[in-house]
Amino acid sequence: MKSEALNGLDQTRVQQYWDNGFVFPIRVFSSSEAAGYRNQLEQVEKEWSGADLPRPLSQYLRVHSEAVLPFAAQMAEHPAVLDAVESILGENIMIWGAEFFIKEANTDNVVSMHQDLTYWGFGETSNQVTAWIALSPATVESGCMDLVKGSHKNAILPHTDTHAKNNMLSRGQEVDVDVSDDDKTAVVLQPGEMSLHHGQTIHGSKPNTSNDRRIGFAIRYINPQAVQQSDIREYAVLARGMNSTQSFIHHAKPASLFSKTSLAIYEKIRAQQDKVLAAGISDNRELYS
Repeated sequence: MKSEALNGLDQTRVQQYWDNGFVFPIRVFSSSEAAGYRNQLEQVEKEWSGADLPRPLSQYLRVHSEAVLPFAAQMAEHPAVLDAVESILGENIMIWGAEFFIKEANTDNVVSMHQDLTYWGFGETSNQVTAWIALSPATVESGCMDLVKGSHKNAILPHTDTHAKNNMLSRGQEVDVDVSDDDKTAVVLQPGEMSLHHGQTIHGSKPNTSNDRRIGFAIRYINPQAVQQSDIREYAVLARGMNSTQSFIHHAKPASLFSKTSLAIYEKIRAQQDKVLAAGISDNRELYS
C-alpha cells in the first residue's frame, strides 16, 4: 500500500478538515512500514525499560519522544505526513511535540473528552494541527479516538482537571460539557493510516477491550504564526520551510537513542513546556501524575 498523502491532500479532504475539525483516514505509511516502526518502539521498550535513564522510560515515550528517539523524529518528518500537514498549515512547519499513546490490551486507560488548546498556551488558533498515526489497529473495541464534528468552531471551553489514574492526559483534563455518544465520530484507523484534527476539536477515547495493544503516535505541528501568550520561549523542531518570527528555539534531532546530548535537550524542552502546561494547577500535583 502506497501513501496517498504525498504531495498533500486534495481540496475535498482539506475542506472536510475545515468543516468538521478533522479528516481521516489518510494513508501515510504502508502496512510494512507501520509494522517496522512498531517493532522499533517495542524493541526500545524491551531493551531500555530497566536502563539507568534520568526519567522513567514511559515519560520519554509519552512526552517529546522526537527529542530522544531517532525513529520518532523520522516518523514526524516523513514526507507523506508533512505533505498532508502542509495542506492545512502552509509551507512553514514546526514540530512542537510528539508522543506515543499506548493502551495495553484489556485495560481501562482512557483519554477524557477535551480540547487540546486548553493548556497549550497558544490561545484559540488554527495555526496548529495534530497528526495521529496508528501503529496498531485503532478500532472501537481497542479504544480509538472519538471526535466531535464541528466542535472546533467553539471557543476554548471550561475544563476540569481530574488527575484520574487511568487518564492518559497531562492533568486528566475534561471539558465541562456533556458530550453525547451520538455526537461522536469514531476515528477507526488501520496501521499506517493517520487522522488530522484541530486543537479546538473536542475528542477523547475509551478503554482498550481488545487483545492487542492500541498504539498511536501523535505529532503536534505548528506554523510560525502560533505564538505563546506567555513570556516563555519554547523549543520546536523546524521540519519544513522557515521560521521567520524566531519565536521558538530550534533544537536538533537525536543522533542516537537517548544520547547524552539529546537527554540534555529533553530536559530543557520539558523545563519550558511544563511551565506552560502546568499553568493554573492549584494543588501542586505533577503533570502526567
